[in-house]
Amino acid sequence: MPDGVLRLLTCGSVDDGKSTLIGRLLYDSNLLLEDQLSALQAESGDGSDLDFSYLLDGLNAEREQGITIDVAYRFFATEKRHFIVADTPGHEQYTRNMATGASTSDVAILLVDARNGILTQTRRHSHIVSMFGIRHVVLAVNKMDLMDYSEDRFSEISEAYVTAAQTLNFDTITCIPVSALKGDNLRKKSVEMAWYRGPTLLDFLESLDTLEPRTQQPFRLPIQWVNRPDADFRGYSGTVASGQIHVQDEIVVVPSFRKTKVDRIVTMDADRESAQAGDAITLTFTDEVDAQRGDVIAPSAEPPDSSDQFRVQLLWMDQEPMLPGRNYEIKIGTQKTLAVISDLRYTINVNTAEQVAARTMNANEIGVCNISLQRTVAFDPYESNKQTGAFILIDRYTKQTVAAGRLEYGLRRATNITRQEFNVDKSARAQLKIQKPCVLWFTGLSGSGKSTIANRVESELHALGHHTYILDGDNVSHGLNKDLGFTDADRVENIRRISEVSRLFADAGLIVLVSFISPFRSEREMARSLLEAGEFVEIFVDTPLDICEQRDPKGLYVKARAGEIANFTGIDSNYEAPTDPELRLDTTKLSVDASTSEIIEYLRNKGIV
Repeated sequence: MPDGVLRLLTCGSVDDGKSTLIGRLLYDSNLLLEDQLSALQAESGDGSDLDFSYLLDGLNAEREQGITIDVAYRFFATEKRHFIVADTPGHEQYTRNMATGASTSDVAILLVDARNGILTQTRRHSHIVSMFGIRHVVLAVNKMDLMDYSEDRFSEISEAYVTAAQTLNFDTITCIPVSALKGDNLRKKSVEMAWYRGPTLLDFLESLDTLEPRTQQPFRLPIQWVNRPDADFRGYSGTVASGQIHVQDEIVVVPSFRKTKVDRIVTMDADRESAQAGDAITLTFTDEVDAQRGDVIAPSAEPPDSSDQFRVQLLWMDQEPMLPGRNYEIKIGTQKTLAVISDLRYTINVNTAEQVAARTMNANEIGVCNISLQRTVAFDPYESNKQTGAFILIDRYTKQTVAAGRLEYGLRRATNITRQEFNVDKSARAQLKIQKPCVLWFTGLSGSGKSTIANRVESELHALGHHTYILDGDNVSHGLNKDLGFTDADRVENIRRISEVSRLFADAGLIVLVSFISPFRSEREMARSLLEAGEFVEIFVDTPLDICEQRDPKGLYVKARAGEIANFTGIDSNYEAPTDPELRLDTTKLSVDASTSEIIEYLRNKGIV
């Protein structure tokens, strides 16, 4: 008989009865405390019709609307097994909460209203369940009492679901007809559905053999903290993600792949000879090995992989669309760095399982992408280790989690490409030119005067004997970026390319003047991150929209207002003004000459010219 804790996920479309099912199961199993039972009876009025969803819908908003919004976790135990239930919301806008529950579960109970059958949200949740590695699914066809306990209706829904789930690689799909409200086939066999000869829901859950426990997987300790309370002690602290470790085991620190042996296993209580998955420990080594937060400690014979480029499967959870080329923070265990989605391969139509070509992803869409990281990290493919194969993406400014995903494999090109070292470097090139290289990044609305001021500044620098080059938005659009339009995705790619070019020009020792609207803070910060400290000078040409429209040197605002130009910044596309630029030029007060003088003075004060 299986032992240990079984983690359950209840999911499905809204109002399919998820909370009612778990509440009724607890009630029928006599697992409610006295105060819970009293509160349930009080909430249900005269007590004749108990509202079992009350036991799980804890938020006031949930009770008022009769829906689940947050993830409700409940622990219960029978004589045969312990359970942790994640009751998750059905509404599409709360899909991110459902994904949270799926990420830690062993089995999914997917509810379907017998009246409605398989819905889009049913299919979406099935894809998410599969994506997060849940291999066992119970299809609970609920509200059978409202369909006169029809065997034909149950068979129709079950067969449709099994067919739809063929591509999702579940190990088992168990279909059970239930009435959560009346308790049919939850704990006891239904008298009304004598035609059903399978297990009850509780019988199935108590006997289910899940995947191998984490203790049987290779040892992984993501370092959370370098523990140095004094000069005589250095340890590496964290929670064991999987496997077991013993004193004197030979280990390797990834991604540096330095080897050593375990000297001590330190815990809050005392030293131990061994530790296993779930234990919070500190390891000390027999040798001086440099390791840092985010590195992963593993057996030298079974190390994780390492890479900075991956094929991933991704669930996009933010209301703002995913934009290839934009920098996001990525968190893999305790590892954090920057990541960019370099290539969206396709999205998945959850209704048909069709692979759909796309340039971006919207909320609740699932897709397959390539991502590039700023540095090499340790990982295992998600299929072999959830703990070191899962990740989230975080917006760099709002700090909101925008996506969750799984690492499929490292891209081979990540190991095939290495940097070539040359004798002449940036400092040598700059020394020959007798100047400090930098990038002057002019940003502002169309018509603000960016190009005019940049042109004047370059003339002044040229007269002073400096080596310069201007990268102007309109000029670059005739060549390097001629394939890009004006959608948000195109604007992100536009700035990504020009950022890399400006970095190369700075590496050549030049003073680079970049004049682009560059409407998004994220991309401007990405450009800054490519350069050394002090080399990126953000110049905000701050001209109000109404002034830019009055100038309208190219007639673009007139066309935008007439609907002839779509996605025009300031009209129907947003401009995110810099919050802390190195220079802010108020062109309602400063002339072109005065603006130029202010920039030259700034460069002199910084020792650039």
